[in-house]
Amino acid sequence: MKHQSDTPIRAVGVIAEYNPFHNGHAYQLKKARELSGANYCIAAISGDFVQRGGPAVFDKYTRTAMALESGADLVVELPPIFASSSAEDFASCGVALLDALGVVSHLCFGSESGNLEELSSVADLLADESEEYQQVLRQHLKDGYPFPQARAAAFSFCSPKTDPELLSQPNNTLGIEYLKAIKKQNSPVTPVTIKRMGSGYHEAVISSDQPMASATAIRAVLESRTIDDFKESNLLLASQIPPAALNLARTRLPLTADDFSALLSFRFLELDRQGTHLETFLDVSPELAKRISRQILDFSPISSRIQNLKTRQYTYTRISRSLFHILLDMTEADAVRRKTNGYVSYVRILGFRRESAPLLGAIKKASALPLITKTADASKMLPEHAFSDFQKDLYCSHLYQAVYQAKTGKYGEVLYCDRSMLGKLERRKQIIQILKDQLAGGDVEMYYQPI
Repeated sequence: MKHQSDTPIRAVGVIAEYNPFHNGHAYQLKKARELSGANYCIAAISGDFVQRGGPAVFDKYTRTAMALESGADLVVELPPIFASSSAEDFASCGVALLDALGVVSHLCFGSESGNLEELSSVADLLADESEEYQQVLRQHLKDGYPFPQARAAAFSFCSPKTDPELLSQPNNTLGIEYLKAIKKQNSPVTPVTIKRMGSGYHEAVISSDQPMASATAIRAVLESRTIDDFKESNLLLASQIPPAALNLARTRLPLTADDFSALLSFRFLELDRQGTHLETFLDVSPELAKRISRQILDFSPISSRIQNLKTRQYTYTRISRSLFHILLDMTEADAVRRKTNGYVSYVRILGFRRESAPLLGAIKKASALPLITKTADASKMLPEHAFSDFQKDLYCSHLYQAVYQAKTGKYGEVLYCDRSMLGKLERRKQIIQILKDQLAGGDVEMYYQPI
């Protein structure tokens, strides 16, 4: 495939959440081009809901703009039902989506290991799933172990010489799932891995001397910042988020799982009134459905619900996914059908750089699936089953925007704090400090006048 200047189209794909976009992501995009020799970079990202179970901190269009401003040429959306699912389904869907574009030669992913050969050997064993492996896995699940721990135990039993830590680190785990998906789908893409730099995935605090903090730590700052500490938190964020992406972050308020609490409570009441069985929804086992049903009239925030439902077998993330699958009407039957049909039935383009128009042109010619750039065109372009998938996916976006608008009073940008407001805040702090000093020194006295 060639563009106007006869330079071959060579695209590298990245599967990500950008929740939010940060320095580590910018580094990956840069290295992806270098290691693959690609002249274009395509990011397949989660939409408005993410794999850990819950809403993305910023909407998909804001995160798309962050990626395009920081190195990506084109951004496409992972269907919400798999973007908010297990690592296996998340990875399998991402590989299928990039394959369908017809122009991706490489897939680049980060890992704690950084050793592609080591990760590939693990992926080969897990992809084959010998009878011995399956027996040990089933026994550990029966004994009440969460799936990640049960799988690690089964793997160690079948491959005792391999470092078991490989399966305990989140980026390794996801990378192994990408490699499994490439093998199972007979994908022609060449995998490339980059050793993860900076803080650990679960590191919850930003270190002043670490330019690549975890997304967890960055979200914590975004979700807790107030007008009073805006200047300080902004300095922390500026050390972790590329300038163009940070400018976009300043115009948005973050959403959290608890912002959806009232909607989930209403959803439970409606399903109970209709007599709908909760186990019909994705990731909701009969046992978990019973536990949830006993708490339907507990109108707690979602985070409290999850803590109350958590057990050794059901992790926080697993329960969070289950609750949001119920809220978003994602059923087990839908997931099975979409997997059977190849995970994706259309390509939703979220954005692209103008300079990358040749890439988009090449995809239009090579893509195995319809490309949707305008939602209004979907009904004309998609067959019945694909349009049904599209409507369900669109519902998730509409729900996210409804909650955002209810929280902020606006559909899009929110002026969180501008320079004039910061100036007034600084002056107010100075006056308060002067008064405190004068009170401490006895220069002034304070009297309270009853109203």
